[in-house]
Amino acid sequence: MVRKKKKTSSERQFCGWKCLVDARGQRRMARLVRADRRATVTQITTRYNQGGQKSISKRTVRRTLRQMGYSSRRPHRVPLLSAKNRKLRLQFAQAHRNWTIEDWKNVAWSDESRFLLRHSDGRVRIWHLQHESMDPSCLVSTVQAGGGGVMVWGIFSWHSLGPLVPIEHRCNATAYLSIVADHVHPFMTTMYPTSDGYFQQDNAPCHKAGIISDWFLEHDNEFTVLKWPPQSPDLNPIEHLWDVVEREIRIMDVQPTNLRQLCDAIMSIWTKLPEECFQHLVESMPQRIEAVLKAKGGPTRY
Repeated sequence: MVRKKKKTSSERQFCGWKCLVDARGQRRMARLVRADRRATVTQITTRYNQGGQKSISKRTVRRTLRQMGYSSRRPHRVPLLSAKNRKLRLQFAQAHRNWTIEDWKNVAWSDESRFLLRHSDGRVRIWHLQHESMDPSCLVSTVQAGGGGVMVWGIFSWHSLGPLVPIEHRCNATAYLSIVADHVHPFMTTMYPTSDGYFQQDNAPCHKAGIISDWFLEHDNEFTVLKWPPQSPDLNPIEHLWDVVEREIRIMDVQPTNLRQLCDAIMSIWTKLPEECFQHLVESMPQRIEAVLKAKGGPTRY
C-alpha cells in the first residue's frame, strides 16, 4: 500500500489559495494597504471585493497579506518635528558624527519620566512591510502631555547608574534647581573628577530657566552642559531605560494598586538594572547619530 505524503503545515496553510489572488490582485491589495495603513482586515476585504469579479474571504486576505510580507504592528511613536527642529537635529548629528564611544562615555544622561498605574489597550495598529516601519505613513506623531501616575527624574552614564528622584509635584525651575544642586552636581564631580564630563538634559522649560542657566554658569569649570537638539528622545539612551522599567512593572506577579506601591516598584527596578544594559545603550550612540544623519534630521527607529 502506498501512503500519501503528509503535507507540511505551511503547505496546508497556503494550499489552494494562491489562485484566488493573482499578481494583479496582490498589487491592488498593496495599493489598498498603502492608501490606509490603519485599515482592518475586514475593511481591506470589503474594499477589495468592491467591483471585483470574484469575492474573497477575510481569511484569504489575511493569508495574502502575510504571503506578501505585510504584518500588522503597532506603529512607532515619534515626536511631531518642525522643519526648524529637523535642522537643529541634523546640525547636532553633524557636529558629533566623529565622536567615538570613548567620547560618549563622558556624557551623563538625564530625563524625567511619568509612570501610570493603568494603561489603555486601545492602541492603533498599522500594516507595513519589514523595511517600511519608519516610512512617514507608518508613524504616529506624539506631543508631550501630562497624566496621572508617578513622575521621577534619573541620571546615568556609561560608568554608573545615578540616583532616581521622585518628583511629588510638577517639576518647575525651583524643584529642578534642587535636583541639579543635590544630585547632578555630586554625580558629575564623582564620575568626572577631571572636569571632562558632559551633562545632558532636554529643552524642557524648567531646564532652560534663568536660575538654572546661572547655576550651570557658576559651575562651568566642573563640567559642560551638552547643547541638546529639541524633540530628540531617540538620541537619549535613558528613554530605553524607562522602557525597561515599564516592562518590568507590567510583568510583576503582583501589580501596584496605588501610587506608593508604584513608586516603590520603580525605585527597586532602577537599582537592579544590569550594568551591561545601560552600557550597551551608551555604546549605541554612534549608530543613533548615523541614523539621524541618514534621516536628514527626521525621526529614527530609536
